[in-house]
Amino acid sequence: MPRDEIEVPKELREFMLEGAKETTLGQKNGAKRQFRYGNLHIREYDDKFLVHTDKIDPRKDPLGHLIYDAPEVLIGLSCLILGGSKIAKTFLNNNKSKKSTITATVLSSIVAGYVGYIATKKIKNYLE
Repeated sequence: MPRDEIEVPKELREFMLEGAKETTLGQKNGAKRQFRYGNLHIREYDDKFLVHTDKIDPRKDPLGHLIYDAPEVLIGLSCLILGGSKIAKTFLNNNKSKKSTITATVLSSIVAGYVGYIATKKIKNYLE
């Protein structure tokens, strides 16, 4: 749980802000549902709510939200694209078959994207 996240046990208080909208934007992190109310991101679990404030509302500025609140997603996608294209070029330059090139590209893209995402998330959590 990030340091800036507030836990509200349901046994203490069952609540939902009037005007909060259910959303698919954001990482659910195992939550049943999630809501947004301006910059407020609310995740609902069986026994609690976890609440934090994003710097930028992804419904109004998706790219700004990724840059400031979820850079790990952008870096993961960048690693996926760059890693996959590098492997594809290597295979194509070595005259490998199309099937092996596609397989290597897909697998290396997934691995590179995941490594970039996880590394950035660890760095982000360390800096928080």
